[in-house]
Amino acid sequence: MKQLDDTSTYLLNVERGLIAAFLFDEQVFTEVHDTLIVTDFLFVPHQKLYEICLELKVQNLPINADFVASRVKQEKLISEEDFSHIIATSPIANVAAYIKEIKAASIKRQLASLASKIAARTSDVSLESDELLDEIEKEVYAISLKSAHTEFQSVRSIIDDTMEELIKMKELGNSELVGVDTGFAGLNRYTTGFRQGELIIIGARPAMGKTTLFLNMIQHTLNHGDAVAIFSLEMPATQLMFRMLSSLTSIPLQDLRKGNLDDNQWEKLNQSTSMLLNKSLYIDDGSSLTIGQLRSKLRKLKTQVPSLQLAVVDYLQLMSGSGSRRSDAARHEEISEISRGLKTLARDLQIPIIALSQVSRAVDTREDKRPQLSDLRESGSIEQDADVVLFLYREDIYAIKSLQNQIEQIQNNPRDDAKDKDKLNKLRAKLNELREKDIEENVEIIIAKNRNGETRSIRIQFNKPFIRFEDKAKAQEFSYEPTIAKGDIGDIGGDNIDIVPI
Repeated sequence: MKQLDDTSTYLLNVERGLIAAFLFDEQVFTEVHDTLIVTDFLFVPHQKLYEICLELKVQNLPINADFVASRVKQEKLISEEDFSHIIATSPIANVAAYIKEIKAASIKRQLASLASKIAARTSDVSLESDELLDEIEKEVYAISLKSAHTEFQSVRSIIDDTMEELIKMKELGNSELVGVDTGFAGLNRYTTGFRQGELIIIGARPAMGKTTLFLNMIQHTLNHGDAVAIFSLEMPATQLMFRMLSSLTSIPLQDLRKGNLDDNQWEKLNQSTSMLLNKSLYIDDGSSLTIGQLRSKLRKLKTQVPSLQLAVVDYLQLMSGSGSRRSDAARHEEISEISRGLKTLARDLQIPIIALSQVSRAVDTREDKRPQLSDLRESGSIEQDADVVLFLYREDIYAIKSLQNQIEQIQNNPRDDAKDKDKLNKLRAKLNELREKDIEENVEIIIAKNRNGETRSIRIQFNKPFIRFEDKAKAQEFSYEPTIAKGDIGDIGGDNIDIVPI
């Protein structure tokens, strides 16, 4: 055997000690087999010995020094000298520590190999940088998956953990809110808030207000001093901020976008922006994003900002998978990869992830236009992976569309008779009435899936001028008085807001 450095000598002795342990005690081999693979061993003779033991296990033969020695002599896979060194090694007691050392060394070797591969691949001019980044991300993630392993828990440990959680809940005063505050009392009641590791889907047809709804939700998370990350693939960060400021200041969005503000409104706006500067809000508004890029960015942010408690993707169908889309079938597979990736990431980071989703046009053809789980676009895996699925339904939107369609039909088929003119005038009057009615609009949040609770509809309301969803019990505002009060957003400290790529 060639001259070894100190590190290799140390690892040689660790591997010998572990192999000696399971050659003298077959029960040890079971523990090793659950964690290590052949290539986790550095030295070839040890890899060959481990392969022999694996074959003996498959053949249901004893795994001990005698049977292994017989195979070594028969197949001549390793030298008798190497085998005698192992047999002469004293069996170890702390098996878990030796397994951990061998696994850690194996992971480092895999990373070193990947680094060499990256160096070689970067010289390939035909390879796009995005493709290379995605390839690297996948390989690093694969290595991390190999390094992670879970074991069975005894019923005692599970009960201890369960009782500990129950005691925590009791200390909260039997509160209905256990996870992240959704901002809506009814939703908190039936979901207990968005829990760690959950994937929450918010689905609706276009223009129903999905983006506004999640912006209202995250304000409550920010109020608690926690950090929020937003991946906005559809809307620039500045447009998101316009909507947030309209909701916070009770200044109509149209006035805010035009800068049509009086001195009092400017003061309220300055107050709100100053308060938001103390909040941990991070926005990535790039128009393209793969599941690999999102995973990398969010992991990095969680490391840098441990207070990160919620992430939002707006919206899921604008994301890309790891491969290029070539057909509708491939797109279904891509969406499946994305939804599963989001669920896995939520569990890994122990935070809830909200993903907005479009629903199919089939909703518009039905008499009852409330979305159903089957309406989620492009993949049933979204329904499968999600812990909670919420649909947003606004009856007034469909009423306005219906009136517009009726008016358009009459205009496209003009007849010079008083009956049609009278009908057209009535439809226009009804349309104007619906558009200009008071600022309260009834809205439903439909809990279509709730892995840990009831499914039902929650009635809230939409405050039109300020682009804000509110609980039904909340008094409506007809003036421009600010909604910011003691205990509301801005009174709890935090990191600075960043509207820059993560």
